[in-house]
Amino acid sequence: MTKFLIGLLVGCLTAPLMAEPSGELLQSLNSRVLRIQVGLTNGQFGLGSGVVVADNQVVTNCHVVANASSISVLSGGAVYHAVGVKPDWKHDVCMLQMEDLPLAPVKMKSSSELKYEQPVFTIGYPSFVPAPVTTQGVVKGLFTMDDSVIVRATPTFRQGASGGGLFDESGTLVGLITLKSPGKDAYYYYMSIDWVQALLNKPAGPVVVKSELPFWGKPAAQWPSFMKVVFPYLHKDWNGLKTVAAQWVKQEPASTEAWFYLAAAEYETHDLTLAEQHLHRVVSMNEQHSQAFYYLGLIAEANGKHSEALASVDVLNQLDAEKAAELTVAMRTQP
Repeated sequence: MTKFLIGLLVGCLTAPLMAEPSGELLQSLNSRVLRIQVGLTNGQFGLGSGVVVADNQVVTNCHVVANASSISVLSGGAVYHAVGVKPDWKHDVCMLQMEDLPLAPVKMKSSSELKYEQPVFTIGYPSFVPAPVTTQGVVKGLFTMDDSVIVRATPTFRQGASGGGLFDESGTLVGLITLKSPGKDAYYYYMSIDWVQALLNKPAGPVVVKSELPFWGKPAAQWPSFMKVVFPYLHKDWNGLKTVAAQWVKQEPASTEAWFYLAAAEYETHDLTLAEQHLHRVVSMNEQHSQAFYYLGLIAEANGKHSEALASVDVLNQLDAEKAAELTVAMRTQP
């Protein structure tokens, strides 16, 4: 078990609203987000979630079906058995091949099309709940990996929801519930739909397969940078964060998030000039990066530029009202 836990991401901007799916939309999606039950080779069993993404094909996380001797999906009291698996172990995306599954697939689109602060919601089966659970929030991060992105978003999930869906306001599948960081201020991550779509036309192998570690299950030294920055950022290890972020910037100079975490470390270690330069770089690359505007507001206030700080508050009011309120309080308490 690693430190990252299984899940068992101015001017013309408009204020985003939380995705509040209609009852009709939820009813339609709930019938296509399924409970998955796995018989394990050690005689025990595991639970997870899955989404119908094509005729007789259900996507879930590979860690849900790792070490399986049998895999079943439950729908409306009926049990359907998987007859094959298409694994993408690296990205923790596994496709279950079914037979005679009488459910239409959900719509999908590339996770790369998501925008920061875009409303999204999840559907999954945490723990032993009898019905699917929905949580709501917004997109907070898009991290480049291979040919797509990992999504960080604010909807929470609990053990058992892994393999469930992240949906946009229209009910289109845009991510796969996968993992969270530890602690009460956890970051929640979703795998890319691009990797789901890549498996659709591949041949299925046997249900009983040797499992492999996903990227996030490997030793910490092999984690991608977006995982390495979480612990020092949340635990205020600013010098440690600066080291990791500087390496990230060197490896991925086009990464908005790499520059943001470097700027955050610079701000917290009182290098305001460099922090401001790098934060302006962030918002020039992504004008919906609310955390960058928050730090820019703090720097402006510290430099006696109250009108600039208020402009950051105005932008944040359109992006993230809670962050705007946080900035307003922080400005009042600055020395």
